[in-house]
Amino acid sequence: MCRSIKTLRPPALAEEATEDEIRAAALQYVRKVSGFRAPAAHNREVFERAVEAVAQATGELLGGLEVRGRRPPVDVP
Repeated sequence: MCRSIKTLRPPALAEEATEDEIRAAALQYVRKVSGFRAPAAHNREVFERAVEAVAQATGELLGGLEVRGRRPPVDVP
C-alpha cells in the first residue's frame, strides 16, 4: 500500500473525511497504480477520470462502513 495514503475512517480521523482528503487519497492511489506522478498530456483525461472514479468509490465505502463502538450521528430537529 502506498504510504502516502492515510486511513480515512474513524477513529483514525476524529471527524468524517473531507472531499479533499478523499480526493488526495484517490490521487495517490492512481499515481501508485499507474506509475506516473503526473500524466503526460495524452494521458491526462484518463488519469483524471480514474482519480474521480476512485474518489467516488472511496466516498461510497466510507459512507457505508459501520464502525463498531461508534454511534451513527443523530439529526437534531
